[in-house]
Amino acid sequence: MTAITILGANGRIARIAEGMLLEHDDIKLTLFVHHDNELSEDIRNNANVTIVKGDAKNPDDVLNAINGADEVYANLAATQDSSADIIPMAKAVVDMMDKAGIKRLVWISSLGIYNEVPGEFGAWNANILGDYLVNYRKAVDVIEASDLDYTIIRPAWLTDKDEVDFEITEKGELFRGTEVSRKSVASEVVKLLLSPDEEVRASIGLDKPGTDGDKPEWYRSASTEHLSE
Repeated sequence: MTAITILGANGRIARIAEGMLLEHDDIKLTLFVHHDNELSEDIRNNANVTIVKGDAKNPDDVLNAINGADEVYANLAATQDSSADIIPMAKAVVDMMDKAGIKRLVWISSLGIYNEVPGEFGAWNANILGDYLVNYRKAVDVIEASDLDYTIIRPAWLTDKDEVDFEITEKGELFRGTEVSRKSVASEVVKLLLSPDEEVRASIGLDKPGTDGDKPEWYRSASTEHLSE
C-alpha cells in the first residue's frame, strides 16, 4: 500500500483527486481537514480513508496527519484577506515532513508567483491578486529552499469543466493560457503521486491550450473563487 496524506482535503481539486486515487486498491489516504462535513459519505466511509482534523498552521497537527505517509499532497489555500496564512502553512509542512522523514511533496500554488505571466493578462492577474501572489511566492520560497522532493503546481484560473485538457510550462518559461479545469489539475496531481520520480524539484504551470487572451473566457465579474483549490 502507498500511504498518501492530503492536506486541505476539502478543496475542490483535492476532492476530485481523492476519487481518482481511490480507484486504486493499493492507495491509502489520510485526509487532513478543518471539518469533514464537505467530504462525501462514500469518502468518509471508505475503508482506505482516515480523516484527521486540525489546523495546517499548527505543526503538531500537520505532523499528526502526515506520520506514516509515503507522500504528501498539499492542497492548502488562504483567502485574499488572509493570504499570509499560507506562509506558516508552508513552514509547518516542510518542518514536519523533515521530522517525519518524508520526502515527496506535491504543492498547489498559483500562476504569477514568478511574474511569469506575460502581457495584458499578466497585468490583470497581478492587479486582481495583489498580495495573494506576494504571499504565495513567499510560501513557495520556503518549499524551494527545502531538501524535499517537491513539485509545485501553478494552475491558471480554475474552471469546473468536466475535461482533462492541459499543457505544462516549466519554471523560467512564460506562462501560456488563462484557465484550466480543476479536473485537469487533479489528474496531474494523481499522475505525480503515482509516479513520484517525475517533475522532482520542479515548478510547473498548467493551462488549457488555446485559452490565451487578456482575461479568462468565463470572466464577467472577477472572483477569486476561480483560484480556490
